[in-house]
Amino acid sequence: MDLPVMPPVAPMLAKSVAEIPPGMQYEAKWDGFRTIVFRDGAEVELGSRTGKPLTRYFPELVEALQRELPPRCVLDGEVVIARDGRLRFEELLERIHPAASRVRMLAERTPASFVAFDLLALRDRSLLDEPLSARRAALEEALAGAADPVFTAPASTDRDLAQSWFAEYEGAGLDGVVAKPLDQPYRPGERTMFKIKHERTADCVVAGYREHKSGPVVGSLLLGINDAEGRLQHVGVCAAFSMARRRELAEELAPLRMDDATGHPWGGWADEAAHADARLPGAVSRWTGGKDLSWVPLRPERVVEVAYDHMEGTRFRHTVQFRRWRPDRTPASCTYAQLEEPVSYDLARVLGG
Repeated sequence: MDLPVMPPVAPMLAKSVAEIPPGMQYEAKWDGFRTIVFRDGAEVELGSRTGKPLTRYFPELVEALQRELPPRCVLDGEVVIARDGRLRFEELLERIHPAASRVRMLAERTPASFVAFDLLALRDRSLLDEPLSARRAALEEALAGAADPVFTAPASTDRDLAQSWFAEYEGAGLDGVVAKPLDQPYRPGERTMFKIKHERTADCVVAGYREHKSGPVVGSLLLGINDAEGRLQHVGVCAAFSMARRRELAEELAPLRMDDATGHPWGGWADEAAHADARLPGAVSRWTGGKDLSWVPLRPERVVEVAYDHMEGTRFRHTVQFRRWRPDRTPASCTYAQLEEPVSYDLARVLGG
């Protein structure tokens, strides 16, 4: 491979802001694997956000990119899996598997797509120093003839339209809106764009915590929500605390500590079979590897209000933010019924512009 922009390339990143800023280019925030695609003739490489290759996990996409892209180019975009009109991040995670046979099976069952939103190089020319407005025009021209499963991300300079996207696109599984300065060159690894994400609140049961790597203070709170049968399901973690707050939380929660998990709703967490019909903390996966998944069980008596962006199935998609304790709420009242469900929006309408 011999391109004017060579792998690895760290993608340009975005910082969180509360409102959609004016005077920029706006795009949907895709919920997939951020990927830099390098194509030089028959050679295609998919580079992850960390620089590690993703190529082997998406063989069907490599074939499509060979067919649909210009012969020599470098693109920034997102690898996604869509089903029933929505993005499916959990199915994307299943692809990161060591067995080639399973990857091939999943490639046939749940094929991936690539949504391009920036062009970093074309033929023998690097576009990194070109302003976004020029890169966007070149992207649209370069992919004018591309077909499913390769798409160009919809973009607009209309802030009102971006606001409507923010309200409507979530129903298709998208994550918010990204705003990009039009005169900005491409700066790998720098947070020079802006992201605006959805935020909601939920009341959750604090049923345990993991200790911080530095010692016996709280690293992350383990959160639960009751399903329709009254079973406490592990839905995610709350982890962004200062070191002083971690120590305070350990003291606050000390009266609820259990000597072991006997009688705890998640008491069977160490039994692999128990994870088959319940969502428990500590599930071993290819992502956790040899990581220590042990946790401190707490009597599930305290309720916390957390802020979250959106759900992925029955769990929080990202780490949530601590808002306040809720002594006025009982653990039994923390059910899935409280969670807001976005209005459904067909993903095909998004990709159709």
